[in-house]
Amino acid sequence: MRRLLILPTLFVVPCLYAQSHLDSLNRTGSIRVQVTSSDGRACDFQASVLLMSISGARIAEESTNADCEVYFGNVAAGSYHVAVSGAGIEESDSGRFDFDSTGHQDVEVNIKHAGRVNQSGPTGPASPLVAAADLNIPESARKEFDKANQFVTKENWQRAIERLNKAITIYPQYAQAYNNLGVAYGHLGDRARNLEALQKAISLNDHFAEAYLNLARLAIVDRDFPQAEVLLNKATAIDPTDAQILSALANMELLNHHYEQALATCRRAHSTARGVHAVVHYVAARIFEQENRPLDAVAELRVFLSEEQSGPRADAARKEMITLQQGSGAIEVSR
Repeated sequence: MRRLLILPTLFVVPCLYAQSHLDSLNRTGSIRVQVTSSDGRACDFQASVLLMSISGARIAEESTNADCEVYFGNVAAGSYHVAVSGAGIEESDSGRFDFDSTGHQDVEVNIKHAGRVNQSGPTGPASPLVAAADLNIPESARKEFDKANQFVTKENWQRAIERLNKAITIYPQYAQAYNNLGVAYGHLGDRARNLEALQKAISLNDHFAEAYLNLARLAIVDRDFPQAEVLLNKATAIDPTDAQILSALANMELLNHHYEQALATCRRAHSTARGVHAVVHYVAARIFEQENRPLDAVAELRVFLSEEQSGPRADAARKEMITLQQGSGAIEVSR
């Protein structure tokens, strides 16, 4: 949120005061970001952590170490938020926090492991998302696909890959198998094969919303937010009621400063989408912050907290509400 600050008139008489004031302006500190997993799994993944000002300016970016931590040094006082992304990770955000640069500050971001796999396959000719080739899948290929999904559930990605390759050998037009193969390679950190498999899935079925979503996640990892927005627009055109796709699209529109589109996407997600969509209120709050509308931002955070009452994101939302309410002069502080 950008605010115009008007400095009071100062009579620079005591030199010691003037020097101490300059020192406070020049002082910097450090921020440690701890990335944790929502399922409590050990730190067996690497994530990219982007430190941004509340206005969206990129300050610094680092990859997590073996302890899933990132350290940002020489950070000036200000309002920031942290975005975390990576292969097989849903993009997560710390929410706004204020840093006074007097020393060191810890920030925790909780992530969810992602990668949309197709667990059930097509349901029949009536589905608009089913390609003609998917209606002709041999039973033997489908059985290998189902066995692969059992290994996906256990996060045994290597065995899932073996079964998916068998399914594809039996039926080379198996778009869903290629999508899941890409996700599995992504979890193993093989980005080239991840991308190749997802692109193959799209070439076999250009109405495959899940594959577009997974390709968009790769673009997000690359910080190619404009391309991610393009891919997510394709996905939502195919499946306009998927909350996960709409939430990701709203977030990309926000990062690309397409505020009106982002707000419209948030409204659409909340009114029409199936599935969990609490996060769209968090995105809408960020939009209102950018537009210097703190009370509207607080209102969105209230709705977010009514739908997601606990967890790291809820804790961050409560802190952000307090900051916004105090900054706007509101009397009530939500607890």
